[in-house]
Order: sequence, then C-alpha cells, then structure tokens
Amino acid sequence: MSAFMHGSPSARYEIIHEMIRRDNNLLNITWLCEIAQVSRSGYYTWVRQAGERARQVAQDEADFALILEAYKFRGYDKGAKGIHMRLLHLTPPVVMNPKKIRRLMRQYGLKCPIRRANPYRKMGQALQSSKVAPNLLDRQFRTGGPRRVLLTDITYIQRDRRTEEGQAKFSYLSVIMDACTKEVLAWVLSFSLDIDFVLQTIQQLLERHGDELETDTLIHSDQGTHYTSHSFVELLKDSALRQSMSRKGNCWDNAPQESFFGHMKEELHLNPSDVHAVIRRKIGEWINYYNNERPQWNLRKLTPAEYYKFRQTGIYPLDIPIPTEKTSPQKRKKQPEAICEPLGGAAPEPPEFIASISGEGDAEERIEANDAN
Repeated sequence: MSAFMHGSPSARYEIIHEMIRRDNNLLNITWLCEIAQVSRSGYYTWVRQAGERARQVAQDEADFALILEAYKFRGYDKGAKGIHMRLLHLTPPVVMNPKKIRRLMRQYGLKCPIRRANPYRKMGQALQSSKVAPNLLDRQFRTGGPRRVLLTDITYIQRDRRTEEGQAKFSYLSVIMDACTKEVLAWVLSFSLDIDFVLQTIQQLLERHGDELETDTLIHSDQGTHYTSHSFVELLKDSALRQSMSRKGNCWDNAPQESFFGHMKEELHLNPSDVHAVIRRKIGEWINYYNNERPQWNLRKLTPAEYYKFRQTGIYPLDIPIPTEKTSPQKRKKQPEAICEPLGGAAPEPPEFIASISGEGDAEERIEANDAN
C-alpha cells in the first residue's frame, strides 16, 4: 500500500482502472479515488486521454527506432548530442530535440558509455603553475582559420602479443590534426618509436594537404624527443612550417589533441587478439568515420570535413538554420580575434609503462599482416 500511495498519479489511475474491470470488484470509483488520494475528475480525464497516450507510445517507439539506428551507425557508441547530429545528416534530415533523445534513452534503457575520469587531470592542473619557457601557440587554439594551426602528438596502443621477456608490445600512432576544424590531416601507425614515423606524418601532411597550408601555418607539439630532434626541426624549416611547443610536462597546452586520443580510445573497439595490421585497419576506418561521418556540436553540428568546406565556401550543408557560435563574454573579451569554435580537451592519458625503442621493423610488420589474413 505504501508503494501504491507514493506512486505517480498515472500509476494510481492505472490501478483504479484495473480494479474496476475486475468481476469481483465491490468498490465504486469514488471510494477508490479517495483511497488513492486522487480526484475523480482526474481519473476520468486520464480515461479520456487513453487514445492520446497510445498515440504517444507509438510515436515514442517510432522515434526510438530512429535513435537506435543512429546510435548503431558504423558501430561506434554515441551520446544524445551525437545521435541528434547523426539524425540531422539523414536524408531527409530528422530534427529531434536532445532532451527528447535523452528521455527516450532512459525510458528504453539505452546507455552510452561515459568516458572515464582521467587520474592525471589533477597532476596536469598542478603543472600549470610551473615556470617554463612560453610557447608560440599559448593555448590560442581558436586563432586564425582552417589549416593555420596544426596539432601533433603520439599515443601508445597496446597489442596482445608478448615479448620473450614477458613485456607488453605496443603500436605507436602519430597524428596531425587541424585545431580549427578538428580534422585529422595525417596519421601513421608504427611498430617502434623511431623518429621515422613522425617524419612520415609530416610528409603525408604535405602530400595530401600541402596546397591548403598557409604561409604562416603553425605546427604545435609537446617537448618529446621526436619533436626536438634535428631531423624533425629541419624538416619543418624546409617545409616552411613554424614550430611551437607546449611547456614541459603540461598536457593542457595541447588539450585538443589529447582529447582526440581520448575519444578515439573510448570509441575504437579493439580486441585483445588484434595484431598490428588489424589495429591499423581499425584506426583507418575510425579516422575516416571521424572526419566524414561524426558531427561535432562545436563545429555547428557538422563533421570536420563538412566544417572545413563550410568555412571555405560559406555554404551550410544541412537543411536547418545555421547554429550560432556560443562563446562566453569572458572568452570573447580575452580572445577578440578568434574566429573558430572553442576546442575543449581533457588531460592526457600517459602510458603507465616505460617503452623502450625496439628494433622491430618492416619484416615483423609483414609477418603480422600475414597472420591477420
């Protein structure tokens, strides 16, 4: 009885309705409403609205079918905003309020995995006060337009195989992304931490997007040995690219790039048995999805590739009003010349291991590729 009295009015009306329909019921509606502490007029209104409720349930089921289709698109998990933007990219576009999407997800038990809190976040905040040399970018990720500020970094991806000494093996991913459009412009996955794969990432950038780069394009990285090496510095000079570096040990100076790696590792479903060649294929598929089919809220609900075209042509590709940029007054006052949406970021996920530079090379890569086939 206690649970009944604390239920919602609709739940009480439902119980009253069931009681009345019983053959052995001896209580009239007035008494049942008094016991349930609801009004008789409210009960009759609820009965009259049965048809409307049925139509609402049918509409919710149809809408949830669209939500589920968007959620499962390409096999990568999405939250309410991601589903909302995916629906906008359907033909014809489906406009559904994110609040409604969240309601239906709760109603039907659809959950999107939440990114885990990063244990290194506080450590990164503490390092912000360190007195180190300034960098050219100085966290002004919004400065300029497309292809003016590029971010690069390396992340570690564990493989299942073990060395003879019992230590874990890793593949190493080097990425260059546009800070304005968030588009991945170049990436290379390597067996080892040799400097070559970082140089290959720059060369790939120049081959694919060299004609899009500006004369004052800046490429920003951390102070890792790869980016302070003579080969890397000379390659940037020969390519007429300006170089900028984060302060030592400060992940926040390259936050958008770290945030990209966090989303990639959260959405990329790697199996424990995946070898290097399989990991490369899955990363390539995900980056293609990220650039061309994964809209982002701060890119005016466009994908990175769509946003770049929008910035170049001024033509908005979706059949909806162009979303306005939401920037706080404080940020507008601090960065009056910024013309790109803010790029949020999370603290990085440093590897909990010490990786030594291995001697693995192309021979092993061919062996693992054959194993994958």
